Amino acid sequence: MRKKVDPADIAMWREFKRTNDLCLRNTLIEKYLPLVRYIAERVLSKLPQSIQLDDLQSAGVLGLMDAVRGYDPERGVKFETYCTTRIRGAILDELRATDWVPRIVRSKANKIDKTFKVLEVQLGRNPSEIEMAAELDISLPEYQEMAREATATTMTSLTTDSREDDGSKSLRKVDLLEDKKGLNPEVEFKKKEVTEFITRGLNRKERLIIILYYYEELTMREIGETLSLSESRVCQLHSRILIRLKSQLQNVQTELLS
Repeated sequence: MRKKVDPADIAMWREFKRTNDLCLRNTLIEKYLPLVRYIAERVLSKLPQSIQLDDLQSAGVLGLMDAVRGYDPERGVKFETYCTTRIRGAILDELRATDWVPRIVRSKANKIDKTFKVLEVQLGRNPSEIEMAAELDISLPEYQEMAREATATTMTSLTTDSREDDGSKSLRKVDLLEDKKGLNPEVEFKKKEVTEFITRGLNRKERLIIILYYYEELTMREIGETLSLSESRVCQLHSRILIRLKSQLQNVQTELLS
């Protein structure tokens, strides 16, 4: 069953944007607090057990407040879609800023990295999980759990020191990273071309499904909530779109080969 947009919500947003009333702001924040918990739980599922859900939720609330301030209801985008990125970004920023990775996890990551490099030189290729476990003298399940925890160190403070040459030289990690924030005009142009080609011939709803699923990485349920559709209806439309796109690509391939 389609989920209708509540006209009262639209009226509330417009009134808040007109008046900046604090009571309205608090009402809106309370309304979308369950979304903060949902996103925080999804992030937490990929983190070590030492991280607390409450800490992630606190950061997510700040992201929600920022989204409430910046949202423009006249653009035709549902607030849930707009705020999801803000909430998730605020949570990840907080994790990076507090350098949450426990010392024992960081130690495991370093041990795996050193072992991997040693085996890579010895074998002339990337070692398998079984070979890594054998070299570390632990069982395969133990290694897999160790590797899972170690991957958490990918979100760490960039202001900590990265030492080279046995500690004789010290640089911040941020100094060693390539700046990837700058947009490459050529890459962005190609992305735009691909997106336009993929969504050509689709109606507005179908284009949104493709963009939200493949570009924004929303789930079918989240897309359904955004477009006021049931999850099963979104899946139906998605399958139909893929069939049409496959046929479209086959036609292009035939034209190129003829």
